[in-house]
Amino acid sequence: MKKVLHIVGARPNFMKVAPIHRAIRERGLLAQTLVHTGQHYDVKMSDVFFTDLGMPAPDVHLGIGSGSHTEQTARVMLELEKVFTQEKPDLVSVVGDVNSTLAGTLVAVKMGIKLAHVEAGLRSGDLTMPEEINRLLVDRISDLLLTPSADADANLLREGIAPERIRMVGNVMIDSLLSARDQALRLSTLKDMGFTPRGYAVCTLHRASNVDDEGTLRGLLSALGHVASRLPVVFPVHPRTRKRIADLGLGPTLDRTPGLRLVDPLGYLEFLALTSQARLVFTDSGGLQEETTVLGIPCLTVRENTERPITVDVGTNLVVGTHPAHIQREADRILDGHEKKGRVPDRWDGRTGERIAQLYEETLGAVAPPRRAAV
Repeated sequence: MKKVLHIVGARPNFMKVAPIHRAIRERGLLAQTLVHTGQHYDVKMSDVFFTDLGMPAPDVHLGIGSGSHTEQTARVMLELEKVFTQEKPDLVSVVGDVNSTLAGTLVAVKMGIKLAHVEAGLRSGDLTMPEEINRLLVDRISDLLLTPSADADANLLREGIAPERIRMVGNVMIDSLLSARDQALRLSTLKDMGFTPRGYAVCTLHRASNVDDEGTLRGLLSALGHVASRLPVVFPVHPRTRKRIADLGLGPTLDRTPGLRLVDPLGYLEFLALTSQARLVFTDSGGLQEETTVLGIPCLTVRENTERPITVDVGTNLVVGTHPAHIQREADRILDGHEKKGRVPDRWDGRTGERIAQLYEETLGAVAPPRRAAV
């Protein structure tokens, strides 16, 4: 039986691999191995997501941990070479744009293993983003480029990628959202936090461009305080962001900000329970731009650009930059009832994992055995 090897390393990867892994398992035509590099390695940033998404424990856990981009990528490459040699996969499947994605890509290509990139073709145009570098490199050398939307196809064609390498399959992360939403809504998360539906906002901040620069971070937190003066804001704080807040001595000020509640990172279901019932989401995450579009929740993306422009063109997302006055103005418009309306993009229908599983079967020549004739 031909084998697919999946690589995950960070939380966004888990939501994308879970539907593919499930579809392949249910169809039963391919063997599969799940490798967790350990790029996100604490319980709240990793382990709980496997449970919430119904994923099996990884077959291989590399335990790489943190480090510089170069160090992290190099360590993952060294360990994956050993894994590939032992597992002998027929196809390596990488998702997204994190360092583990790039590492898996480079090792697979150098070892002559067929490679598929899920979520190919996304472009922000910002080469200062490490993720943008990863996207460009991975797409250039992958055999199969599986895109979430037509604009991603256009990006790849413009870069000279052969059309036969591109397949628009849809947004696989939305499969996870749609399959988990009802379960998330049954949780007591809002009640436990004292919130009512549409009576609060959600914030996430983790990108280096926002967190590492003191002036930018202070401005964003100031804008967040303005939003919190109008309705409660729950802020699950990424470990990187929490450390930066502590280093700058901002913790006591935030703790005293009326309406602002800082909490530890949440599991997938808990967080979905919050975002799906929020009045407004304030974020620098890529995935949340997509999820809020499907959920119909207004989203303010506090970045200067986005690799997911479809969420702006047809969805509920607005890219508002990092200037506090601009953020506050757009937040006020939403809270005054003038939020942007949107629609769900094509093929964001919860069946992308099935389409990918079928494509992998076709690529590897895996076919169902003929049915035996009834006696």
